[in-house]
Amino acid sequence: MKYLEYTPLERISDFLSHLNLGQCIIESRLEAYSCKHTGADKRLSFSLENEILDYLGKSSETDSPSPADSFLCRSSRRTLVYLVLTLNHMYPDYDFSAVQAHQYFIEESWDSFTHTVETYLVDVNKEWSEETGCSLIETLQKALDEVIKLSECEIYSYNPTAEADPLIEKGSILRSWSFNFFFYNKRLKRVVGFRCSSLSNLLTDGFPEEEAGFAGDGEIFDTMDI
Repeated sequence: MKYLEYTPLERISDFLSHLNLGQCIIESRLEAYSCKHTGADKRLSFSLENEILDYLGKSSETDSPSPADSFLCRSSRRTLVYLVLTLNHMYPDYDFSAVQAHQYFIEESWDSFTHTVETYLVDVNKEWSEETGCSLIETLQKALDEVIKLSECEIYSYNPTAEADPLIEKGSILRSWSFNFFFYNKRLKRVVGFRCSSLSNLLTDGFPEEEAGFAGDGEIFDTMDI
């Protein structure tokens, strides 16, 4: 996947990257990518697709496939591969399994996304409004629409259990909440990832900052028609 530079997204991302609100620190990234694979991405996507097909083949031999199997059958496997590749880019120190990860993806609406943002980022919105004169969600909507065309997007959240949470190895015991959203435009062959979490300032004494931060960034993706 090739990282795409968009000033509107970078402005929001920079503001949210390490925002100290007193009792907590907000850590977030808002990143856009074109769906073009590098050599490593091609190998990984091939491996992920084979993993899914092998799992579906084994499931078809059973008399009673699970709800997870039916989800894989009727949803686009390539969309799932894109989402897992994006997760691998966002959290390069964590190895994601397509078969495991798919059960934690939930298709969302714009309304459910805005509800999440408005619920968890109340204090952030106050800071943003004071600095810019407009609400954070309005700014997000305008920036995302410019980059990804919201009316054409599929929106997903990733809601893992503790065992499948990539933050668990990065001091997640200090985190009060986190969320991950993905905006995918098939026509534009483009993905925007939005990750955000809250780190308690009351618990960080004695913890190195790098242990609490997000994992470093990488790059991903080739064109796949779904």
